[in-house]
Amino acid sequence: MKKEKTRRMSRRQFIAVTGTVSAALIVGMNGSCKPSPDTGRVALKKVLTYDTNSLRQALAGMFDDIGGLDHIISAGDRVAIKINLTGGGTGAEMVRSAFGLEPGQAHWTHPEVVRAVGELVRDAGAGTIYIIDGVFDGISYANYGYSAVAAALAAELLDLNSPSPYGSFVSYPVGSDWLVYDHFVFNRLINEVDCFISIAKMKCHQNAGVTLGLKNLFGLVPTSAYELNPGDGMRSALHGSGSQYQTRVPRAIVDLARARPIHLSIIDGIKTIEAGEGPWISTANPVAPGVLLAGRDPVAVDAVALAVMGFDPEAATFAAPFLNGENHLALASLRGVGTNQLDDIDVVGDSIAAARYPFTPCLRL
Repeated sequence: MKKEKTRRMSRRQFIAVTGTVSAALIVGMNGSCKPSPDTGRVALKKVLTYDTNSLRQALAGMFDDIGGLDHIISAGDRVAIKINLTGGGTGAEMVRSAFGLEPGQAHWTHPEVVRAVGELVRDAGAGTIYIIDGVFDGISYANYGYSAVAAALAAELLDLNSPSPYGSFVSYPVGSDWLVYDHFVFNRLINEVDCFISIAKMKCHQNAGVTLGLKNLFGLVPTSAYELNPGDGMRSALHGSGSQYQTRVPRAIVDLARARPIHLSIIDGIKTIEAGEGPWISTANPVAPGVLLAGRDPVAVDAVALAVMGFDPEAATFAAPFLNGENHLALASLRGVGTNQLDDIDVVGDSIAAARYPFTPCLRL
């Protein structure tokens, strides 16, 4: 049965936004999927290669295992695929220099995973496909394979640090019981698409503990609107100053997940790094867990990924992997975003035990 969609709310009010954004329109969310009996399922599969045909076959079976893409995509839908290219070309070249690897084999979403997902999404009837991230620099898409993938898919690449193809950014509400932000400034397209997909890398994170499907949402907001100081070059306001990151980072993640809910969460854990989110973390080290995960509950997908990484998805604050702050999965569960309790999750495909690949967490700060 096809999903039912809620239409965008009418314009409500303008609010002032500091930084480079002068006035932002608050609008509602588009592309809300109808729950299905398979919403709580997480597909887990051992995959050892980035060969496109192997990826496509694996992902097609995984999508079938969670109820099929027809619960998520209808004919002609506009689909956004959020990838993770953290650190930009500088980080990519660090990976090449330090490890002799392409960034997709270390800390970035691999372009061939994006290609395979895009082909399956297109086969499911999608109209326009957008590949999106708030990229660190202008070369991230062009120099590392993503422009070629977009061309093959006839997809559009968007840098979310720009309001293009619109003239200005807009603001979307988080909803009641927000934790840090009551709204976020976004590129208007983010909440106009019919289906929003997150393809994250399986990694640990210095501040957030892990960076998976939920933490991938940090790249949605324009850097210029979320700098503590002009010229920071990063979304420093999401981290706060001093030790504020211990609560601010995990709570901002939850607020983002409510402002822009994820319809399909996919985690690339075929090849990645441990003990850090990028090569600028001195302890970061390449690993090859050889796994893919997919599901419609982004908290559940992250929870299963944590278990595969050898961690407890219900871990307390300052317990591994959340050694430097709160457990954002637990906070998201309390806000109704999904569940982080493994007993409530139907894992299909390979078992957690068979796929387990213990990670070294980031160091305690």
